[in-house]
Amino acid sequence: MNDMIRQQAWQPKDYAENARFVSDLAGAVLEWLAPKPGEHILDLGCGDGALTLKLSEIGAHVVGVDASANFVETAKGQGVDARLMNGEALEFAQEFDAVFSNAALHWMTNPSAVVDGVSRALKPGGRFVAEFGGFGNVAAIATALRAVAQMRGGDETLVAPWFFPSPEEYSALLGAHGFVVDRIGLYPRPTPLKTGMGPWLKTFRTPFFEQYGGEADAVLNDVVELLKPALCDAQGNWMADYVRLRVEAHLG
Repeated sequence: MNDMIRQQAWQPKDYAENARFVSDLAGAVLEWLAPKPGEHILDLGCGDGALTLKLSEIGAHVVGVDASANFVETAKGQGVDARLMNGEALEFAQEFDAVFSNAALHWMTNPSAVVDGVSRALKPGGRFVAEFGGFGNVAAIATALRAVAQMRGGDETLVAPWFFPSPEEYSALLGAHGFVVDRIGLYPRPTPLKTGMGPWLKTFRTPFFEQYGGEADAVLNDVVELLKPALCDAQGNWMADYVRLRVEAHLG
């Protein structure tokens, strides 16, 4: 299959409309980070820069990195020091007091390379605070996508290109790269989807539907109908079955 079809493309306007909750619900992980004025912080997977900007307003010196050129340009437009960079190949050496990441690490499917880069980017004793999809995240949604792929002869590898670890798995990975885990846990967070399930699916699983060409809308409808009994209430309100892994660690 064409590699361009496999890649998740990010459109900042659609993301802002259908996924703004990603940054709006980041209060808990920001509390764990507890940023201080003057600190040098790396925002790993900064997206459109909404949280990067918030950290800067606190008085921290923040650099945001993202693998999406569209997101980087949007973040720069907000005045963020944003740089186009693959999170699996970070180019920093002992520059930051903290590395922060929200809702991005599950898109990086070589987690060992990510954690290695984070450890190199941090100053001695520096901290790593992140929240991302954990074990069981969007399980119902992924199951519905897989079922429709089987019914329609689609490519199931486009269903869930994510890394959703358990706390035990991620703790072991961090330990192998010199981190001491201060706290870690899974946090179920059923998340209301104000624009509905269809727009969420289009925003986050673009490659899955693109493989069907002109049948994409019909396939989308199939997935939505499968999910309706589990994730849509009697009043027509949709939610996503999110489970987040939140972690705070420091270099030992």
